[in-house]
Amino acid sequence: MLSNLYKDIRLFRFDDKTGQVYILSGDDIQIIVLNNGIWDFVNEPEL
Repeated sequence: MLSNLYKDIRLFRFDDKTGQVYILSGDDIQIIVLNNGIWDFVNEPEL
């Protein structure tokens, strides 16, 4: 979804110990994806 909104994905990190994925997009969007597929914002973006 981030690439469809033309947001640059600046950092993508996979932790093989926990199975979690961390994504930093643009300057303010931080997302963590848990090993069960559930994702959430690390810090909710301010509007």
